[in-house]
Amino acid sequence: MTTSTFNPVPAESVPEKDGLIHGVSAAELQDIGQKCLDAKATAYCPYSLFRVGASLLLHDSATSAGAPRIITGANVENAAYPVGTCAERVAMGTAVVSGHKLGDFKAVAVATDMDEFCSPCGMCRQFLREFLGLDVPIFMFSKEGKFIVRTMGELLPLSFGPDVLPPREELKKAQEKEARDD
Repeated sequence: MTTSTFNPVPAESVPEKDGLIHGVSAAELQDIGQKCLDAKATAYCPYSLFRVGASLLLHDSATSAGAPRIITGANVENAAYPVGTCAERVAMGTAVVSGHKLGDFKAVAVATDMDEFCSPCGMCRQFLREFLGLDVPIFMFSKEGKFIVRTMGELLPLSFGPDVLPPREELKKAQEKEARDD
């Protein structure tokens, strides 16, 4: 698929406000959809043959002049099965080593070769939660370019993230007090 022919189509009713879906424009949705499809084509999956591509859309404020606004990843398998890495974690790892952090991400897109929609696995949901706000949309594309969208909070309700942890100073004081009381 080329960018000019790729046209994301919602598979269900999606909330739009001012022509945006969860704050993402039609052009941005087309770009992240195309990029995750392109990334899927680079997947290394000789064992499962299950290709996955992911793309992360950065906020304008999180990019510098000339830097890409979209970071991609694909799944990478290994003969020792548990050693493989999912597309979402490859993309996010690339983003993190490029200097991006919590608050830099506007949207995520994931694509597979399935007729149906495939959401990030549980491990990826928790990994993404470390760097995504609960309101960040995750667009899940079928092989035909149809999509559904859920927010991070919808995919991982009652989640455990960095905002849930008490400040380090508070934890250290509690540990010191516990040690004194023993």
